[in-house]
Amino acid sequence: MKNLKIFFLLLIPTLFYTQKIRVFILAGQSNMNGFGYNKDLPNDSKTFKDVYIFQGNSVKDGDKNGGVGKWDVLKPGNGTGFKTDGKTNTLSDRFGLEMTFAKRMKELFPNDKIALIKYAREGTSIDSLAAANFGCWDTDFNGKNGLNQYDNFLKTVKNALNEKDIDGNGKSDELVMSGILWMQGEGDASYNEEIANSYYGHLKTLMNQMRASILTDNLPVVIGKISDSGKNEKGKVWPMGELVQYAQEKFVRNDRNAAIVRSTIKYNYGNDPWHYDSAGYIDLGKQFADEVFRLIINFEKKD
Repeated sequence: MKNLKIFFLLLIPTLFYTQKIRVFILAGQSNMNGFGYNKDLPNDSKTFKDVYIFQGNSVKDGDKNGGVGKWDVLKPGNGTGFKTDGKTNTLSDRFGLEMTFAKRMKELFPNDKIALIKYAREGTSIDSLAAANFGCWDTDFNGKNGLNQYDNFLKTVKNALNEKDIDGNGKSDELVMSGILWMQGEGDASYNEEIANSYYGHLKTLMNQMRASILTDNLPVVIGKISDSGKNEKGKVWPMGELVQYAQEKFVRNDRNAAIVRSTIKYNYGNDPWHYDSAGYIDLGKQFADEVFRLIINFEKKD
């Protein structure tokens, strides 16, 4: 935490008045992006006071326009189909776990404002060999123009943190980086044993590099355990799903500042074999919030 404090002293001008804002990073592939329908959200999970989101523009590897965006008050519509050019955010008719995550975090931290930084892209893998036409998060993979999904993520975080007054109240923000939420793995479970068996090492490296990018080596990380709808002719959508699930469990077992959400095994799927239905995303946000809260309490006790 000492490095974190030094970082933000450099990042944010010191003013007499500051406002404490807890920042959470949301990243991954399509089930982080979100395929829930806004119309299915409970009324108490549609509007919030003091919750803000910066969602980076999602593009393919090599595209130079990734990561642009603008801060906005959290509302339904940051799921799949969301678009931004950095000046205007265009909401879609879909939501992800951010809605009920925000609701639960406001219950757990009623005196704090909440800021979410989100970058997710459908179909992406960590392993570059599983990228196909979707993209990969492998920090060692350069690709076209030297850009991949991790680069888009870094641009998203940088662009988000360049804003010194997220809530627009004229006061400098005191940002408290509070956790990384990661929902991904299906892309790496789609191919062969070699790729799936590499997932643990890739996940560990990526999470530690995300932590390092904001100078917080032990920042809490919560990952969502992938599940399988079984909705195809083979009865198994992700051929190597069990190996990736094992790697996810191994990661949280070996990282004292990490936790895993396992409730995904109970979720129903929507109109396709890959994405949860609205009820799944509603529960997923709550589960992520409870897990990261537990980690935060332990993390901040050590400070």
